[in-house]
Amino acid sequence: MYKVAVIGASGYTGVELLRLLAGHPGVTVTCVTSRQQAGQSLSEAFPSLAGSYDLMFEAVEPAALAGRADLVFLAVPHQAAMGMVPDLLAAGCRVVDLSADYRLRDAAVYAEWYEPHLTPELLTEAVYGLPELYRDQVRGARLVANPGCYPTSVALALTPLLRNRLIDPATIIVDSKSGTSGAGRAAKVDTLYCEVNEGFKAYGLPRHRHTPEIEQTLSDAAGVPVTISFTPHLVPANRGILSTCYASLLTGTTLAGLVELYRQTYAAEPFVRVLPEGRLPNINQVRGSNFCDIGLAVDPRTQRVIVVSAIDNLVKGAAGQALQNMNLMLGCHESEGLRQAALFP
Repeated sequence: MYKVAVIGASGYTGVELLRLLAGHPGVTVTCVTSRQQAGQSLSEAFPSLAGSYDLMFEAVEPAALAGRADLVFLAVPHQAAMGMVPDLLAAGCRVVDLSADYRLRDAAVYAEWYEPHLTPELLTEAVYGLPELYRDQVRGARLVANPGCYPTSVALALTPLLRNRLIDPATIIVDSKSGTSGAGRAAKVDTLYCEVNEGFKAYGLPRHRHTPEIEQTLSDAAGVPVTISFTPHLVPANRGILSTCYASLLTGTTLAGLVELYRQTYAAEPFVRVLPEGRLPNINQVRGSNFCDIGLAVDPRTQRVIVVSAIDNLVKGAAGQALQNMNLMLGCHESEGLRQAALFP
């Protein structure tokens, strides 16, 4: 039985991680931290977890986790994570970081989109934790950078096209919509109920921080540098991301041929579902699950392909993917603790 700890366990992602870990037969959660709620019982703070854990929130320092955890999840904001990772690695813990701190390989790029990096020497060691694309590297990693929610949905949608040179990378446009839980649990005016309900808006233009992460992963798939136009939107839903990706086709590939390509690409992937011709994803069909649903369309008039992907931003976009990475790192079955069907309705 492996021991795991969750640092920053009181946010949406941390609580979702605990929900999933409660059903995992191969691990036990030994420590949950929250500086603001230290001393409070987990079940008191989150009644949804009552009966699953008998733990109190702690305010321990990372180095104090030596011997208490084989693997640590960091569900804290960027820059906070990079201040903890060196001590956790020195304590012998393996780390899955759910912040953005180790996703970008170039410290200069990180500084351009965030702030100066405090531990750039670890960027070359960190493995980008998108299992469908980097599974073998994840298995042997000490430090895994869990991908962002938008980048996960886009990378899975476009990688088969880029790997097979079927689209012009210079023509990629990504239009994504996210539920409000993607903004985190902290109180903000922009995510108050009355601000979000019956609303629908774009945000983060023209430089949303997920842009360089998306471009890095797509560049890996294409084998050449890729620059995209990316527009995120906020929709009045609790969970879910729907990404619609457009690109110009370089060949006369048919829709049937593309669907078959995607089916072959993801045939062995437990959490990617390629929809048949004529069907497109809906966020309510992946809610609460670790699935990514992908649907395709071809517009012969414009010679463009349209790829639509749907994920739950808190599961495949965050906590579920983190658990998937943990399974690979610890030698558990990859889908352990993640076999839940989507919630309906």
